[in-house]
Amino acid sequence: MTVPSYAPVRLWPRPLAVTFDVTGTLFHCPRVAEIYAEVLERHGLPVEAAEVSRLIPEVWRELDCRVRFGEDRFGTHPGGARGWWARFLERLCERLDQPRPARFAAAELFDRFAHAEAWEVYPEIRETLSRLRAMGIRCGVVSNWDDRLPLVLERLALAPCFEAVVYSAAVGVEKPHPAIFRRAVEALEAPAAATLHVGDRLRDDVEGARAAGLQALHLGRRGAPGDLPDLAELPDLIGRA
Repeated sequence: MTVPSYAPVRLWPRPLAVTFDVTGTLFHCPRVAEIYAEVLERHGLPVEAAEVSRLIPEVWRELDCRVRFGEDRFGTHPGGARGWWARFLERLCERLDQPRPARFAAAELFDRFAHAEAWEVYPEIRETLSRLRAMGIRCGVVSNWDDRLPLVLERLALAPCFEAVVYSAAVGVEKPHPAIFRRAVEALEAPAAATLHVGDRLRDDVEGARAAGLQALHLGRRGAPGDLPDLAELPDLIGRA
């Protein structure tokens, strides 16, 4: 197995604040396909979790292509976040050659992903955030999420770690639009040039943050290309800046 190499990273000026993407950066959902399969089967639509796992990224990309640059998909949907996720489920079932799911299935899934049990915080996150705050670094979140995000952070016991939680459904625009990054900079009361954003998506996180005047690092978990393989060394990296 080839071990990916990561080029040395230099930060300048020394960051006074750090913002983080959420899904794929702070936590993830290792059982997303199993949860969908469980709920669909309970509502009379038996599907294979493996097939759900294969199709979820495809359906996401398909619907993502219909979102205009910077547009908040949840706020612009006639049914809001619930309506958008219901459409996601409908399209997933279409790809699975299943009938249209009952609205109760969509409601149950929407609720399941609002609970901590659906998510898993990456192992280094709590210590990393603790170290950053001990260094006097202001921490925040910048994410393309719906209105469940503050509740999910609270249920995962992560909310106290952040001085600003900025997400697309509240701001009205999605990354990589610069306005969402500017909102976070204002909330953290730090200059954009002294604010570092970290995320796992090159376009949304790295290019978006830099276009708004922030520093940025690309997180490459599980051997993916990036500046860092995880966030364990982030405090040391900032300390050397």
